[in-house]
Amino acid sequence: MTGQSALFLGEVMHMRVRPRRHRLRYRVFSMLLDLDELDVLSATSRLFGYNRRAMLSFWDADHGDGSPGGLRAWVEARLRQAGRLEPGMSIRVLCYPRILGYVFNPLTVYFCYAPDGELRAMLYEVCNTFGERHTYVIPVEHGAKGPVRQGCAKELYVSPFMPMACFYRFHIEPPDDRVLLRIDESDADGRVLVASFSGRREALSDRALLRALIRYPLMTLKVTAGIHWEALRIWRKGIPVHRHRAAASRVATTIVAGKFQDHTIYEQR
Repeated sequence: MTGQSALFLGEVMHMRVRPRRHRLRYRVFSMLLDLDELDVLSATSRLFGYNRRAMLSFWDADHGDGSPGGLRAWVEARLRQAGRLEPGMSIRVLCYPRILGYVFNPLTVYFCYAPDGELRAMLYEVCNTFGERHTYVIPVEHGAKGPVRQGCAKELYVSPFMPMACFYRFHIEPPDDRVLLRIDESDADGRVLVASFSGRREALSDRALLRALIRYPLMTLKVTAGIHWEALRIWRKGIPVHRHRAAASRVATTIVAGKFQDHTIYEQR
């Protein structure tokens, strides 16, 4: 397999700093998938499938508005709303794949590139365990170099141990030989949580996929199990619980205007 798609093997870290300290680390791998390469990857791989059953798979139903075969059109519609759509853009998705048919992606990140290779926009798709999904669309400044630094207000309930009145700050080092995603979550009193994923690139092949499956067996099930195990540990530390506030729509999008705080909701479903 060739192209822009790849594996990234690395580590997820979460560190809560208030009101009680709590830290976790898990070894994981993510797939970087160029949407224009999915059909070819699916046709040439014995282990990976696009919208079909396979050991590892990527399904449109798990992302965007869930329309079969409509993920690229959905992303392009969001880019158009943000004023960042150009002909011939490359859209690359960093996420966990389904493994044996199961996946839960707390965060999926879309890197949207112009034909000249310049990063034009980022989409941060956040999912919670209540089946709700919210995507933050943030344009990247023209000519920006180095790490991408962005921010937005929190719009979706994610954890029973985090208040809704929070703000996200993103520090992103886009995929190359390595990738880094870091999110600082703050409330009115300052930083509450730091979450990150750092990984190293490995060429995408059936052999690499098989090694990842052996090294990280049933990884996606472990992600969900880990969420509940860490929640139990946090609860036992006496950290306050915030009741679930149902989203107005199961799938929603926020188009973020300005560098950090000003935002407008353009579309909700």
